[in-house]
Amino acid sequence: MNKIVMLCVAAVALIATASPGLAATTEAEAARLGADLTPIGAERAGNADGTIPAWDGGLKTMLPGVVPGISRPNPFPDEKPLFTIRAADVERYKDKLTPGQIAMLTQYAGSFFMNVYPSHRTAALPENVYAAIREQATKVQLEDGGYGLSGLGLSTVPFPVPMTGQEAMWNHLVRYRGQAFDRRVVQAVVKRDGSFTPMIYHDLLTFRSGVPETPENADIVLKIVQEILQPQQLAGTKLLGIDRLNPVREPRKAWMYNAGARRVLRAPEIAYDNPGIGADGARTNDNYEMFNGALDRYDWKLVGKREIYIPYNANMLDDRSHEYTDILKPNHLNPDLLRYELHRVWVVEATLKEGMRHLYSRRVYYLDEDSWSIVGGEHYDGRGELWRVSEAHLIQYTEATVPFYCVEALYDLLDGRYIAFGMNNQEPYEINFDWRADDDFYTPSNLRRIAN
Repeated sequence: MNKIVMLCVAAVALIATASPGLAATTEAEAARLGADLTPIGAERAGNADGTIPAWDGGLKTMLPGVVPGISRPNPFPDEKPLFTIRAADVERYKDKLTPGQIAMLTQYAGSFFMNVYPSHRTAALPENVYAAIREQATKVQLEDGGYGLSGLGLSTVPFPVPMTGQEAMWNHLVRYRGQAFDRRVVQAVVKRDGSFTPMIYHDLLTFRSGVPETPENADIVLKIVQEILQPQQLAGTKLLGIDRLNPVREPRKAWMYNAGARRVLRAPEIAYDNPGIGADGARTNDNYEMFNGALDRYDWKLVGKREIYIPYNANMLDDRSHEYTDILKPNHLNPDLLRYELHRVWVVEATLKEGMRHLYSRRVYYLDEDSWSIVGGEHYDGRGELWRVSEAHLIQYTEATVPFYCVEALYDLLDGRYIAFGMNNQEPYEINFDWRADDDFYTPSNLRRIAN
């Protein structure tokens, strides 16, 4: 068993059974933000043995050589791995590894390894975002058994000092990813032999902190328009999705434009464990961004905090000198391009509720304390066997002061395939955080108009 540091077990049980309108953050807890805690609730201090440094504000200055939307140089180009973990080293490092990482090292002993580098706490958000988090911290409340939120305003990180699994997951769901962005990304289902067909998406998203302050937007989590550009047989397919803060009262709204039929139709299946578009069954809809959508099919437990090796400062993976064939190898991403660092994470376990249906009977997630991004996870099948392992490779996008994924990978340990999403190394541009759209853009009528 991996060693897990249990935090506030009695308090977790108490909050989990408390009334759903209970505010989670007290004035005393909020006062710690920016003091012994970072402005989003992480421990400011480093760890006892100095292998995790103190947070000093993160990487906020745009690095020389950055071309917004095009290139993002490695902030640590001269660093070499401190050591490499292979299958034979699992016993030595197991207290800093997840069950998913141990499974990957064991199953792919001949090819998978983890290069561990010095740790850098580069995650940073804009100062006005920090101020909003502090101002809203004592006002946010859980609703409907914890599956909805109220009182968030246009802030992010509703529970900087979480006491339940749902609170930690809400931090991930509404975490800061900029106000909006425009990006081209590639998804690929990689077969056992390493072959794949790139699927190119054009994503246009507006997040909670970027929506106009209107009554209609009071409970918006995000709005997305996504178009498939390749392959040819799916080109022109478009998705419109809108997520709100209480998916129990108002479930996700989604529409699809079918290029062949030239029609816009409601798409309620774009949720939960329905297969992702073009994913050949390799991921569920709620595997996108590691986890997205409603929490209501699971019981969520905040297990505690751990120090583990996680994907971080993944600029090598994002380097535009690499072609997709350099990145996508049989069974897993190219480990020579991956960077792991020791960081503290929150551990959250989800168990399928009795009477609910989902392909995954249990899920475990690891949330980076400095960004609230899920950076790793395990997904178990109906028999309770480990089925899929997920990893998300983080970068600090200094041009926008945003920590965000450059690549997500979901490995299927049973059939040997995996799916990678988010690559844009060979695209004409990567991600533009300056893109903006008004509310009229995210409507079914506009989806039909822009499709013509």
